[in-house]
Amino acid sequence: MAEAPESEPVPCSSETEVPSDTKDVDEPLTKKRKINDKETSDKLEHRLGGILCCAVCLDLPQAAVYQCSNGHLMCAPCFTHLLADARLRDEAATCPNCRVEISKTSASRNLAVEKTVSELPSECKYCTCVFPRHSLQHHEENTCEEREFKFSQMVVDTSPKRRYLDSLVRIVSSLYALLVGALRSTTPAGHARAALKRRRGRRLTGCRYACIGCPWLGPAHEAAAHEAACAHPRKSAADVVSVLAERERRAKEANAVYNQVLDLLSYEKITFNECTADLQLKPYRTEEFVHKLYYETSRFSAFGHQWVVKAFVNKNQRDPTQSSQREITYQLILKSKTVLALGVQWLALRGPYGEARLRAQLRAHAFSDDAPDAPPHALPLADDNDTNRLLSNKAIHFRLIMFLTSK
Repeated sequence: MAEAPESEPVPCSSETEVPSDTKDVDEPLTKKRKINDKETSDKLEHRLGGILCCAVCLDLPQAAVYQCSNGHLMCAPCFTHLLADARLRDEAATCPNCRVEISKTSASRNLAVEKTVSELPSECKYCTCVFPRHSLQHHEENTCEEREFKFSQMVVDTSPKRRYLDSLVRIVSSLYALLVGALRSTTPAGHARAALKRRRGRRLTGCRYACIGCPWLGPAHEAAAHEAACAHPRKSAADVVSVLAERERRAKEANAVYNQVLDLLSYEKITFNECTADLQLKPYRTEEFVHKLYYETSRFSAFGHQWVVKAFVNKNQRDPTQSSQREITYQLILKSKTVLALGVQWLALRGPYGEARLRAQLRAHAFSDDAPDAPPHALPLADDNDTNRLLSNKAIHFRLIMFLTSK
């Protein structure tokens, strides 16, 4: 038996049995790339994303997951939307897949699907890094170095004495910050903080002239160059007066409710509504040809008179089910007779059994025999999606605090 030359290696048994390895070497790169793309698309998380999606919106649920008696999945917003549509149509809600009847008592939450979806990977919208869905929001709001800064607005007194005190405080604070910064920069910990500050310089920030209308938004390390070339500081007063007026208007609207409530508490005589317990808006149907849905509370006493609260869904629309943007308007109605006009102000808040958060908005009306109904006002929901949540319940719970004032 002749020995093989040293220049030609002897193939092992595994190489002779599996010729596919040598075939892969001769394959073109384009074919390998197609195979890799196919393997990527066949990953487990991609297959689960198509299986665990909502049957209504065809998207992965963000929070709670409900299922009908046959196991079809629905995310919480779509589930409440189906129940709200059924309440507006005066029909029974059904599953979009199997048409089985669903309700808050018959449908159940699928905790296994919720936990599985929370572990699926998702990309950060700032740095495009991949995190589990349950920790993505915390990363985007707190730890991501590319997230946007959120600035708060501060309103100061512009009186001459106040300006003098503010200037003095700023000068002392600046000197203190310079002194502390100079002492800290000479320590190892100071060098570490400086390095961290340089890394944080990659975060997004706005221009210092945003208060006069500059819309620039970019990395913090580019802010100085932009502010040096920004054209807004060189604009005339007539060009920026509209921006300042809009900013002042928003600030006044934000503080108007709190100023009004404090003003009410400073009156000499003030009476709170005796019925500060939770009120229930129960659903009813009109007796017209189109049986529209409306809500009404039972009569309650306040200031020696009888009152009710009525609420409507998209009052200016004939069929609220044809619109996805829904609004609940309510009005306070005086049901008893009165000799003198009653100047009443009221505040609608979330009650002890309420599910939706309400923004503080103070309303006022002079009730009399000629004008017993207050103008309808929109229920000040903090989140517009809470409208369907309220409609899906048997009743709407809220708290009403009324003020009868006289200076």
